[in-house]
Amino acid sequence: MIAPSLIPRKSGQRIKTDRRDAMKLAQNHRAGELVAVFIPDEQTEAIRDLERARGAAKKSERAVRHQLSKFLLRHGKRYPGATNWNSAHLAWIAKQTFVQPAQQYVLADGVAAVEAATLRVGQLTERLRQLVQGWHQAPLVKALQAMRGVELVTAVTLAAEVGDFRRFATATDFMGYVGLIPSEQTSGDHRRQGPITKTGNAHLRHVLIESAWHYQRQPRISRALRLRSMGVAPQVCAIAWKAQKPGEAVTAVARELAGFVWAIAWEEKLLTS
Repeated sequence: MIAPSLIPRKSGQRIKTDRRDAMKLAQNHRAGELVAVFIPDEQTEAIRDLERARGAAKKSERAVRHQLSKFLLRHGKRYPGATNWNSAHLAWIAKQTFVQPAQQYVLADGVAAVEAATLRVGQLTERLRQLVQGWHQAPLVKALQAMRGVELVTAVTLAAEVGDFRRFATATDFMGYVGLIPSEQTSGDHRRQGPITKTGNAHLRHVLIESAWHYQRQPRISRALRLRSMGVAPQVCAIAWKAQKPGEAVTAVARELAGFVWAIAWEEKLLTS
């Protein structure tokens, strides 16, 4: 069934009937303007719900961490270390004291909120790790983790949100789908490119940009990446290594990374078909 909101309507058109809608659909179909919508299978949709729930939990964790850190800063308590929210930072927070009981209670409540949020994220991540094993996209998730900056959650997000990479005939099509291509305003001899379009799937765009930050450092294969690459086809590992040498800007890297993700997905489909 076609949603009424998807049927084009002229400005000021106040008459809407099934007959008119059918005629418009027939005209759009004849003109080749109708686009097929991908419908995921039940298992893929379930995994997508789980990874999105994990993403929401991570967002909540960032919020309570931010509230606690700003509370401490507001009272002049600055952590001397370089990395926040590791064991050393949490131990430092636990040692902080306030003269006023009300402020001490706020600190305790903030610590408890952070611990609860972190526990929730960990539980959802572990459940995601378990359920992915029985998913038909598990080989693709394994292959994507051969890339630097792409661990389990990112790989699952890419596989679950896209569903079937065969929907995109070229890497450029996939880049456009995630909204990482430049916007453009061209008229006559004047051509102007602007910021990225930010269209399509925001979840995919977010994880690709997050992964792109890992590519600012020199290309290398870490121990964790070597472990994740065990059992992955050599062709896929070659694509993943090539991905470590893209451009410099983070958004440009994310766009190139989308292309390499598409290439690995197609390689994996060819290997398993």
